[in-house]
Amino acid sequence: MKLELEPKIAVIIPCLNEQITIGKVVRSLSKLLSNAKIYVVDNASTDATAQEARDAGAIVLTQKIPGKANAVRHAFANVDADVYLMIDGDGTYDVSVAPMMIDKLIVDQLDMVVSVRSNPSDAAYRFGHQIGNKFFNHLFKIIFEDKFTDIFSGYRVFSKAFVKSFPALSNNFEIEAELCVHAVLLKVQTAEVISDYGARPDGSSSKLSTIGDGFSIMRKIIQLMRYNKPIAFFGIFVFLCMMTAFTLGIPVLIEFYETGLVPRFPSLIVATGFFIVGVVIFITSLILDAMQRFQAENRIFAYLSATGAFGRRNLGQEKSGVNNENTR
Repeated sequence: MKLELEPKIAVIIPCLNEQITIGKVVRSLSKLLSNAKIYVVDNASTDATAQEARDAGAIVLTQKIPGKANAVRHAFANVDADVYLMIDGDGTYDVSVAPMMIDKLIVDQLDMVVSVRSNPSDAAYRFGHQIGNKFFNHLFKIIFEDKFTDIFSGYRVFSKAFVKSFPALSNNFEIEAELCVHAVLLKVQTAEVISDYGARPDGSSSKLSTIGDGFSIMRKIIQLMRYNKPIAFFGIFVFLCMMTAFTLGIPVLIEFYETGLVPRFPSLIVATGFFIVGVVIFITSLILDAMQRFQAENRIFAYLSATGAFGRRNLGQEKSGVNNENTR
């Protein structure tokens, strides 16, 4: 059944020095999504990325502060739509699945659809990146108890409510992990689709650094855990403090019980100190957990207030025919 009113679709393409590929990406998406507005966010490029994007028919936004997350945050704040598609401008993602991802979001009443990268060549996905991706995906599952297959995919579709409630605290490529955390905290429905991932064309170079970005992502995941799972995060330090306190203090207490003497007084002082620090950290984690719950409520209120004219329920009832196999 055809919708009486079509949803407004915005394509967001954050770019830094992608003059070789951006024109082709924009033209391909324009053919597939004729009713969508395509926005290219020029993130302080030093080449002709902006001009190539304009020539291809895109609306160019400018974000002079470097970092992919800054470009995405700028687009999310300045673009109004019912459905948002985010994709990199390097030509590595399969644009042909974009209509299917959008339909899946609408019909299944989802808030995020993630394209999982499949069949990557060595040129597209260096060995170090493959190892790092597997490690961080596994770490994410342990910390946040969710089963995203590819938390670093830059190819996603979002609802308006999801975008307008997203705080976007990152600065660079860690934003993909932050998007997944946002979905987990909101407890919204998401899905994954499989798509091919190709190599960059000749003359186009990656902005990723295996080691540098790896440390940045690790720091961001730890930070997200500290902010959103304070009891689990600080519980590690509580455990270490208590283990140290008991290791040093129990022998002293046993000796005191047997002899009535405390010959190792420094050990008792250190053990008492670690015990007190552990208690303080535990109380602090409880306070931070209460604050986090308050912030989570505000995040949910922002999500509920940003549904827009096209609620997911209405869209899903009026449109049908999409495979639900990948919905989680």
